[in-house]
Formats: sequence, C-alpha cells, structure tokens
Amino acid sequence: MGTGIRAAGEGDRELVVRLLDDAFRDDPVSSWVFPGEEYRRRTHHKLMAAFTDIVLAAGRIDITQDGSACALWLPTPAADPSGEAAGGHADAEGPALVRAAVDPANERIEVIGRLTAEIHPTDRAHDYLWMIAVTPERQGEGLGTALIDAALGRCDRTGLPAYLEASNARSRALYERLGFEPTGTPLDLPDGGPRIWPMWREPLSR
Repeated sequence: MGTGIRAAGEGDRELVVRLLDDAFRDDPVSSWVFPGEEYRRRTHHKLMAAFTDIVLAAGRIDITQDGSACALWLPTPAADPSGEAAGGHADAEGPALVRAAVDPANERIEVIGRLTAEIHPTDRAHDYLWMIAVTPERQGEGLGTALIDAALGRCDRTGLPAYLEASNARSRALYERLGFEPTGTPLDLPDGGPRIWPMWREPLSR
C-alpha cells in the first residue's frame, strides 16, 4: 500500500512546525545557526515556524496522511532581466525579517538566509524543496522518498526542474538516488560551519 499524501493547510501549522523542529534540531546547519543545546532547544522551533508560515503563504506543504512527515516546496521564478530574483525566498529583505522574528541578536539566522540565496540558481523557474522532515521514530521507512517522488511527479508533468540544498552527506546520497545532481559550488558556512551542497534535477520527459 502506498503512502497517503495530502496538501497541508493552516490547520496543520503546529504539526508541521513540530515535525521540522524534531527532525532538524540536531542537523549540522541548525547546530551552526543555534550553537548550544539549550539555546537551540529554546529557539530552533521559532525558525521552523517562520519557514512554515512563508511556505503556507507562498508555496505548498505536502504531508503524509498520518502526520509523520512533511515536505516544504516553493515555486521559484526565474530572475528578471536585471538579474534580480523575482521575490520568494531570495527577497533581499527576507533573511533580515526572519532574523527579527526569531532572534534579532543571532546574526547567523540572517547569514544562512543570505548565503543560501547567493548559491540558489536564478536563471530558470523551478520548484525548490526547502525542507523535508520525517518524525525521528519513523525515519528509514521511505516516507521522505514517497513525499519527494510525489512532488517530482508534479515537476515532470509541468516540465519544471527541482532544486534543493543538502545539509549532510547522507541526505546528499539520497537525493542523488532520486535524480538530483550537484550544481554550482558547495557552500562552506563560516566559522567552521558545515558544508551545504546545492543540487538540481531536470524534469523527466513524458
């Protein structure tokens, strides 16, 4: 039996935030943005809430019927002729606004937004897999793969490429199995932070 998947709505907001917080609290990038376990425990969920609100307003959140996994997707237009991205995640004010909402004293919240925007391809419209989360006790059951496969099917039907940033070697290997390839130059976060791999997938012809 396949995994049931639906589009999340406003009523799912707290569930999505909890899934993201549980799945990413110990991720290398989250650990860099929020150094210190106690600080991360108190603050990390606020960043996940900000991301959830952005995608609920401008993108799509896929969630499994049992609420054990979710994926956040943003439709991303190509840059306009001046070379500036047309709104969305690359909005120049976005990282500063997120920092102000989450923890104004933490510069890294803004830095991570600006650095990932700099490596994000802008020459072609695409769907951006911002985050995917599986509740820890259900990881390894193929739920993340099912969520991505469903979205990539939409990309193939509409002829859109897909883009993401892998935050660790394990997730990079998974994405490669799903047809993503490294693109551009990996991002090494400053002050000894982890490496992030930008990855791209062309749509399959039908």
